[in-house]
Amino acid sequence: MRFGMGYGAWTGGHHSRRGHHGMGEDGEGRRGRRRVFDGGELRLVLLRLIADQPRHGYDLIRAIEERTGGAYAPSPGVIYPTLTLLDDMGLIGEQQSEGAKKLFAVTPAGEAHLAERTDEIDGLFARLDALGEHRARTEGGSIRRAMGNLRQVLVNRMSEGDVDEDRLHAIVQVIDEAAQKIERLK
Repeated sequence: MRFGMGYGAWTGGHHSRRGHHGMGEDGEGRRGRRRVFDGGELRLVLLRLIADQPRHGYDLIRAIEERTGGAYAPSPGVIYPTLTLLDDMGLIGEQQSEGAKKLFAVTPAGEAHLAERTDEIDGLFARLDALGEHRARTEGGSIRRAMGNLRQVLVNRMSEGDVDEDRLHAIVQVIDEAAQKIERLK
């Protein structure tokens, strides 16, 4: 599904190797997110990133992951075949580089291909940015910190030997009240 349809429209599916911190090779994460890009869209994103500066495959994965705040990172199993296809299409070419990693740069044909699709590419990058903004809103550091604090207090309190049934019920009541208050926030 198209990313622009909203977060709820592209959730639901199966698991990936990336676990709960991001998305796997086809954009699917722990909560079963569907593909962020189809193959043609990913080719355009990679081509644009390579046009910005010559890159290695891993650099491309990192660039996408950073742009989305860690919400999406295509796997090497998708990136490298896509790079091979872009190379076969004559849109990118290998440059001299140090070490074993292949460094790719855009060709004149690749530049022309990008120029023909400027609006589409801008939309794809807007989707990446929106994914990162969504993650920042929903998985913000201050909320994670507060949840971690609550967890640690509970672990500490429950490990003490003096937690009787009344104290346990009081703790549960405080947590339930907090959940209800959060639910009612507008």
